[in-house]
Amino acid sequence: MYYFSSVFQTVLGETPQPDHQQPTAAETVERLVDRVQSSTLLEDRRDGCRALKAMSRKYRVLVGAQAMETLTQVLEEDRNDHEIVYYAIESLVNVTCPNEHPEETEECEEEKEEALGAPQSSALPQSSTLPQSSALPQSSAVGEPFTEIFTKRRENMELLINLLDDFDFKVRYPTIKLLRNLLINRPKDVQEVILVIPSGVSKLMDLLCDRREVIRDHTLLLLTQLTKNNTNLQKIVAFENGYDHLFEIIKGEGYSDGGIVVEDCLKLMLNLLHNNPSNRTLFKEGSYILRLTSFFSLPQDSEEDWSAQKVTNIHYMLELVRTLVAPQNTTQTVTSCQKIMSQCGLLQALTSLFTTVSVVPVDIFTDIISTVSDMIRGSHTNQELFTSIMAHSTPPRPANVTLLMLMVTDKNPFTLRCVVLYCFQCFLYHNQTGQEQIVQALLLQTTDVSLVTAGQLLCNGLFLPDPVTNWFAAVALSHSLVDNTTQKEHMLRVQSTTSVGSPPVTLMQQCMSILQAGTKVLTRFGILMLLSTWLAHSPIAVHTFLTISSAVPYLTTHVSANEHDESEMVCQGLCAFLLGLCVQFNDSFNTNFSGDSLRQLVTDRIGVETFTDKLGNISRTEAYTKATKSPQLLAKQPSELVFDHEFCKLFKSLEVSCVRALTTQLQAGSSNTEVTPAEVTPAEVTPVEVTPVEVTPVEVTPAKVTPVEVTIYKDIIRNQDTEITLLREKCANFEATLSQMHNEKENQTAQIQQLSDENTVLKALQGISVTVPESTSNERGDSESGTEGQISSHSPTLVVDEWMVRQNLIERSSVVKLKVPLGGDDDDDDVA
Repeated sequence: MYYFSSVFQTVLGETPQPDHQQPTAAETVERLVDRVQSSTLLEDRRDGCRALKAMSRKYRVLVGAQAMETLTQVLEEDRNDHEIVYYAIESLVNVTCPNEHPEETEECEEEKEEALGAPQSSALPQSSTLPQSSALPQSSAVGEPFTEIFTKRRENMELLINLLDDFDFKVRYPTIKLLRNLLINRPKDVQEVILVIPSGVSKLMDLLCDRREVIRDHTLLLLTQLTKNNTNLQKIVAFENGYDHLFEIIKGEGYSDGGIVVEDCLKLMLNLLHNNPSNRTLFKEGSYILRLTSFFSLPQDSEEDWSAQKVTNIHYMLELVRTLVAPQNTTQTVTSCQKIMSQCGLLQALTSLFTTVSVVPVDIFTDIISTVSDMIRGSHTNQELFTSIMAHSTPPRPANVTLLMLMVTDKNPFTLRCVVLYCFQCFLYHNQTGQEQIVQALLLQTTDVSLVTAGQLLCNGLFLPDPVTNWFAAVALSHSLVDNTTQKEHMLRVQSTTSVGSPPVTLMQQCMSILQAGTKVLTRFGILMLLSTWLAHSPIAVHTFLTISSAVPYLTTHVSANEHDESEMVCQGLCAFLLGLCVQFNDSFNTNFSGDSLRQLVTDRIGVETFTDKLGNISRTEAYTKATKSPQLLAKQPSELVFDHEFCKLFKSLEVSCVRALTTQLQAGSSNTEVTPAEVTPAEVTPVEVTPVEVTPVEVTPAKVTPVEVTIYKDIIRNQDTEITLLREKCANFEATLSQMHNEKENQTAQIQQLSDENTVLKALQGISVTVPESTSNERGDSESGTEGQISSHSPTLVVDEWMVRQNLIERSSVVKLKVPLGGDDDDDDVA
């Protein structure tokens, strides 16, 4: 209460009586608002605003509810006085603050309830017994409704933007803070208003050139909040030389060794590039990629640990590089960015970080590998450069071999192993030369124990006891066979032994042995995906697989099993897909398991409907949906490893064809066996033999339509309906255009006819010669001005010509007023 007494005494000029009740906070705010509104002296209004600023932190609800309009009026009328503007803006900053002020205590609850129209707290139960929905609004949420009130008037936002022109620190700095509070509370509303204010973004960009670091730094935070999820504002900021300003600040702060300002610059730059193709194009064509190389020029022999801020700065810079070459971007953009990054030395700088720099944190090491992966994915030049990089080890090994050693070691972090797998996948993506190197290394016979190749590491990873390593090795090995039939055939010659002294067997036989051993489900996932990739589009591989005696019985047993566990259902789907590939790509050279015999086997032992249902188990899982979204693994723990992105693409392209290869041939085979008129002789066809009992409806019924075929037909019908609708719309548009052209033609024809008639009249008038006798002229001398140019009644030829013109115009139904008037009544008598 002493606080209110001091306010009354210093500001209002009143000393409350000791025997009277002290004024409440609401009364104090009300009197202060009245003083600011009614006082004529600037000093009094300034003192009132100072007092409101002091109370706005502890009693912001009261100040916001009663004084917001008054404070806004002060900004409009007293703009030239920097001190009162400072008090008014700071009051609004406190009122709209999205966070809770330390001064706000439980003692203010009654005043808040009174201002918000809530019942008195004495009538309410204890707050601990109140439900969450009925509790009083938290202080952090109070700033949003006041922000909504303030931003409803566009004039208020224009007023704040215009205040930024004032160079005074007391005006510019709190205005930036107020704008940021408004953006945090109501981002979309503020973005829409700033977007339509003339030169609104330009004035904000000019603040980045302010030499006062506190204003520049807070402007970075403001622009970061402003450009979130708004493509138009991102474009404006980028085309206002935003990249140049940010790189200058980063350079001045010391690149990766800089403080939190570098982090803020990188966050803003990421906002400008996120989901904005035009900004990425500007970044590429503006040679800004060349400036990224300096950021990763780090000392290679440094033994000092990296600071937390340096780790954060490099993390955001690596994320920025990945944004430019992410697989989700257009192929043209990614290819051009990869080429520039290779030419400017950025790829070499990043690879040197994980091959030569001795002290690199694990999370940064993981981010560097992920970034390099996107930089080499699909780029033959960058893939060759990556192959030539040698890691600093004893003996020296290629970088890809060193990374694979990290992947097959189960003691390394799971995230790191996933990123290494993605890097190996990107290295083999559209790289048949790299695929050949992996397979040929497996066929190479060498006695050098120290020579370790990538293929050997992957084959050894298949036989390790760790199921996660088995999955990684199988998936990585499958990528050396993707879309490469030649390497699939060469892989058939790869042999290995699992123990000393045992005879070597082919890798395909080893895979079947692993499956038959009843290993863990994750190992089976990897082996089945490897075999599916191996057999797809390769009849030779299918033939070799079918020669393994245990292959077909294993697949049919698992597909026909009745398991309800989710993991087992996925395994059944993978077995069904592998069996479908054996049917689809069967060359029928194997007499035991030709295409027809496998179809009959599926029909007899499994059933077409069961086979189709088990095959559909794959696409119905959440893991399949997640794997199709991105080529990079999104798993956070080993239990989330199920499918690989390339396998999902393969399954999606062959699922329907597998079912068609099975059902179509069955229907064709059924119809061929039922109807054979060429083999029936006339002697055999007798009335006794052809009886209703022998020809039953069951024998002539066609095969049932599978759910997959129903889906296919529905898609075809839906596409045809869409095409018909589009054609109908085009036809309607053409008819409307034709009708419009007909109308325009008729209008133009009428205009041409009218112009022709007018032309005829003008030609007729040009041929008229006006002659006026002297007697007539003298008699009418008094009214010369009124009768000048009139036609004489003694010129019958002239009158007849005019009469013919009028008759012609009447017949054409066009009214044309002649400039030369006819004669009086006497003239009409003469004509008659």
